[in-house]
Amino acid sequence: MMKRGGAVHVATTRRRHKGRLYQTHLLRRTYREGDRVKHQTLGNISHLPPQLIEIIRAALRGQEFLPVTEALEIRRSLPHGHVAAVLGTLRKIGLERLLASRRSRSRDLAVAMVVARVLDPCSKLATARGLRADTAFSALGEELGLESVDEDDLYEAMDWLVERQVRIESKLAKRHLSEGSVVLYDATSSYYTGRRCSLAKFRHPRDGKKDFGQILYGLLCNREGCPVAVEVFEGNVGDPMTLGVQISKVRDRFGLGRVVLVGDRGMITEARIREELEPVEGLDWITALRAPAIRKLADEGALQLSLFDERDLAQITSPQYPGERLIACRNPLLAEERSRKRESLLKSTEKELDKIVAATRRKSRPLRGKAKIGVRVGRVINHYKVAKHFKLKITDDGFTYERDTVKIASEAALDGIYIIRTSVPEDAFDAETTVRTYKNLSLVEQAFRSLKLIDLKVRPIHHRLEQRVRAHVFLCMLALYVEWHMRRALAPVLFDDEQREVAEALRDSVVSPARRSPKSLRKASRKRTDEGVPVHSFRTLLKDLATIAKNRVRACGTKKVEASRAEFDVLTTPTPMQRRIFDLLGVGIGP
Repeated sequence: MMKRGGAVHVATTRRRHKGRLYQTHLLRRTYREGDRVKHQTLGNISHLPPQLIEIIRAALRGQEFLPVTEALEIRRSLPHGHVAAVLGTLRKIGLERLLASRRSRSRDLAVAMVVARVLDPCSKLATARGLRADTAFSALGEELGLESVDEDDLYEAMDWLVERQVRIESKLAKRHLSEGSVVLYDATSSYYTGRRCSLAKFRHPRDGKKDFGQILYGLLCNREGCPVAVEVFEGNVGDPMTLGVQISKVRDRFGLGRVVLVGDRGMITEARIREELEPVEGLDWITALRAPAIRKLADEGALQLSLFDERDLAQITSPQYPGERLIACRNPLLAEERSRKRESLLKSTEKELDKIVAATRRKSRPLRGKAKIGVRVGRVINHYKVAKHFKLKITDDGFTYERDTVKIASEAALDGIYIIRTSVPEDAFDAETTVRTYKNLSLVEQAFRSLKLIDLKVRPIHHRLEQRVRAHVFLCMLALYVEWHMRRALAPVLFDDEQREVAEALRDSVVSPARRSPKSLRKASRKRTDEGVPVHSFRTLLKDLATIAKNRVRACGTKKVEASRAEFDVLTTPTPMQRRIFDLLGVGIGP
């Protein structure tokens, strides 16, 4: 018969048998019978998990426990991992101190806007709401101590930043440019959604937004495509007219006596060479010839197709370009593409022209009048830009056309041929180096795609004041600078090619299209690295990191200590992939 009373506890016994240690956990009741203390085993709980055994042991000792839902309360969860990655990179590359050597609220707000532009590009109003404590949608405001922010604070910080743009760009140039450096330069435009900014002007829209004014901005990068400086111009300024400002910036502000400026054929024109480049000592340049100039060289005999019988690259000379080097290149794949495109445009034009011919021959209300027919024909051939390849005959009561086979054949003979024009002497840049350097302009085009389309979304632009528009574009450039460094570090887990040197070595010629390394091709086909890690785009990588949350937890306790509740932060445990990302960046996740 079980004795009443006595204390129940967990007794643990240990014994060793054949070199192995065995533990037994017994639930026992200890009681006194007369002068003797006795133990009664109530059950064996050795089969239970160790943590449950310890809970039972503590409960029997009198410790109180509450359900998890009552003991701990998650007050708020803020996405944190992507903030830690971008903000950590920004600080690691020293951009925070480039903005200002001393911390201030203006600097913190500027940093917040740069990071927010990388994380989730949106308006300044939305950015301010994302930073405020009561409306935050990430841990960025908390990390920077900016828990009370409105859009006016951000506008003031933009004004502060744009006043420091000259100094910041000079520091970036000192870091990434030196005497004799290659400087890549190109310009693009973006549409403006307001109507009050003096910078917004109507011009041919690169974005396809015909009903909006445009602003123009030019981007300076180093040889590797790292952004160094940006300049905003009125939207109706021609691209070549921005070149003089960049020359002054490189020479005077950055203090570089010798540089090689690289620009495309639409930027470094004959007039710019004559008026702004040639008079400057120590300033060399690399550009390309336009199609009419190439045709003229061919007609004069300076460019002969036999040059490409054995090689796809040849240096030629012409008295039209004294003291300059001309490097003729022929890309067979480019020739095929141009031939295909021309044929497609010709067929599309003929399809529309046939409709006009049919309209002049129909029985009911035929199209009549030379002027009316000419308007419709002009609309078609101007749309497809192939008027030079057709012979047109328009009369008052009819219309006929045919292809100009002579002109088509003449143009086709030069398909795939382009000519690099440069003032750089051969002992400094040989022919292949010159061509490769010109092709690096594609890095600026990639930067524009990131700015405008993919990641940073400089458009649409809402700001009314000229200085705010300039500040907005400068913020986007700084965000591009951070992203550039992140992409280089994260290339092993992105679709980007981290073995560009290997890919370059695999090319048959510098003229041939760029190739990707075998490792990069495997990543693209398998969607995983050689180690089996999933491959990300830059956007999806940030979304993955955003699942690491900063959770604000409150310990409720019992009623006796309810008045002294404690709050603390707990981070989501990173996945192996997320830890790999932070290791590549060389930054910490957080406390």
